[in-house]
Amino acid sequence: MSQKAIEKKQLLVEELTEKFTSSNSIVIVDYLGLTVEEVTDLRVKLLESGCEMKVIKNNIIRRAAQAAGYEGIVEHLTGPNAVAFSNEDSVSAAKVVYDFAKDHKKLELKVGVVDGEFMDNTAIQTIATLPNRETLLTMFAGGLLQPIKEVAIALSLHVENLENNA
Repeated sequence: MSQKAIEKKQLLVEELTEKFTSSNSIVIVDYLGLTVEEVTDLRVKLLESGCEMKVIKNNIIRRAAQAAGYEGIVEHLTGPNAVAFSNEDSVSAAKVVYDFAKDHKKLELKVGVVDGEFMDNTAIQTIATLPNRETLLTMFAGGLLQPIKEVAIALSLHVENLENNA
C-alpha cells in the first residue's frame, strides 16, 4: 500500500475519532438489503432530526472506535455497516433508526454509544423508545405547572363559595 493511501486512511480515522468524541450519540446499523431509495429516505429522516449517517469501512470504524475508547463497538463490526451520529440530543439518532427499522425489517440496529457510554442492542433500543429532549422538557414543565394550576382552581372555587355565601 502506498504511503499516500496510508496517510489518507489515517486522516479518515482521525476525523472519525473526532466525530465519535464530539457526538452526543452514535448508532451502528446494518443496512444490508435496503434499497438505495430506502437508505436515502433514512438519511433524509436523520437529517430532519439533526443527525447524519455515513457508510464507512469497518477497519476505519474499528480504529476510530479504539482511539475514542469505544472498544465495545469493535466486536459488532461485521458486514456492511453505517454509522448514525447525533449532535443535538442523545436519543434522536437511535429513535429515527429504531422507528425506520419497524417498517424496514432488513435494517438492524446493532450497538451504540450514548453520552460516552457503550450500549448493546437491547440498551440502544430502550434509549430509542424514550421521548426526545423537547418532549421531556414539556413533560417536566407540565409537571411543575400542575400543582400551581390546582391551587389557582382551588382558590377560585373558594372565592366563588365565599361570594355565594355572603
